[in-house]
Amino acid sequence: MNNRNKLGSFSLKFLKDDLPAGLVVFLVALPLCLGIALASGAPLFSGIISGIIGGILVATVSGSALSVTGPAAGLTVIVLNGITDLGTYDTFLLAVVMAGMIQIILGFLKAGIIGYYFPSSVIKGMLAAIGIILILKQAPLAIGYDKASGIQYQIGSIIIAGVSILIILIWDLPVFKKFLFFKFVPGALIAVIVGVLLNQFFASYHPNWVLAENQLVKLPVSNSFDGFLNQFTFPNFAAFTNYKVYVLAFTIAIIASLETLLSTEAADKLDPNKRVTPTNLELKAQGIGNLISGLIGGLPMTAVIVRTSANVNAGGKTKVSAIFHGILLLLSVAFLATILNKIPLACLAAVLLIVGYKLAKVALFKEMYKLGWEQFIPFIVTIIAIQFSDLLKGIALGMLVAIFYILRTNYRRDYEFHYDTSSQTKKVKLDLLEHVTFINKGSIAKKLSSLEDGTIIEINAEKSHYIDLDVLEIIYNFKDNAAYRNIQVDLVKSPERQKMSGH
Repeated sequence: MNNRNKLGSFSLKFLKDDLPAGLVVFLVALPLCLGIALASGAPLFSGIISGIIGGILVATVSGSALSVTGPAAGLTVIVLNGITDLGTYDTFLLAVVMAGMIQIILGFLKAGIIGYYFPSSVIKGMLAAIGIILILKQAPLAIGYDKASGIQYQIGSIIIAGVSILIILIWDLPVFKKFLFFKFVPGALIAVIVGVLLNQFFASYHPNWVLAENQLVKLPVSNSFDGFLNQFTFPNFAAFTNYKVYVLAFTIAIIASLETLLSTEAADKLDPNKRVTPTNLELKAQGIGNLISGLIGGLPMTAVIVRTSANVNAGGKTKVSAIFHGILLLLSVAFLATILNKIPLACLAAVLLIVGYKLAKVALFKEMYKLGWEQFIPFIVTIIAIQFSDLLKGIALGMLVAIFYILRTNYRRDYEFHYDTSSQTKKVKLDLLEHVTFINKGSIAKKLSSLEDGTIIEINAEKSHYIDLDVLEIIYNFKDNAAYRNIQVDLVKSPERQKMSGH
């Protein structure tokens, strides 16, 4: 058994590590579950449902040790538009159920490799577009704007949102990360607590600034187990003849699967033990999660990198930490709904404004511009197209532009594998030809992963004028992990890794 797999994805031997990590993930996830539901135009309870199922069910079924699943910022635009187009939330839930079925089918069709065939420029464009949309949608909420009542702004809401943003930004400063409190207690949670206290202060000392009931979280409160069960919403199965449901289901399935595969890949890179997640099993697990979530009123979900990063940084070792965070979410909504209903929506808007900024920060635009027109144009086209159409159409247009650049420079096969059968040792040579594009990322990754343990491989880039950053990432990640399989990797004329900074 390889060293990277000795730890496994599930073990009760590491409870002293996994339980504290699960608590940290819960503290990060709670405001995000509520905030994403708010941004999606869905009942706030639906975000908690999605977090619970993602934490308990998906983590149990998944083959990932550290990945955390829940409602994702990347799906907010789809959910918001979907609920609006279909008219009712229960009809939208039917699309979520169908999306889960599609993901399960994709898993059995071994479609876990599809993430390799989307260029990073388009993916980054998609995430930046979502960030911009989050900022545009949450800014009015942060200042207390209420179109229905004609309120242009609310001083209390502005103060709470401003203080919340300031707290989160200060919390992220490197100077504080050496202190355990700042490292393990998320700034978003502190912002929420301070927001609640500020509103209580306004109620006592400045009533004109106190927030109205519709500016606070409003989760259903139950006094019995039956009352708790009655809070769940069920799909409108009578809408199965509505073609819009099928279009939305396909859109959710594709985008959720793509985001999951990208987040899972990132989680494997963060894993100190270098465990590899089986992507086809992950699609099945996510599909089961979305199927059940849709059946009981939850939002669609994906593997999410923010909560996964929190899990890794907090010292999580196995999937027990993710399961424990789901249990804590369940307990919080079952027994603490009255307390949660004191949270100002301005706090959640502040959290999402920071998330939106991180997705679409100015540094990202500068970075993509420096990478050249082949990366920058598809990136910008994807952003603009999503703003003026929808997520799926924007990605499709970005892909078309990216493919145009590929076809312009790629006229023949980009690499060749040579196996030395005359030698006693296992020797392989990979020649990268003139133009190696992202379209070869999947096949090169598959070829490299299929090499036998103990192989000696030479990767020769002497003939290459252009190697796509996605391919370089595959090669260098393979080299980093090769020692675990006793594989010797010799790079010849390969571009240095520092030239991939920010990719």
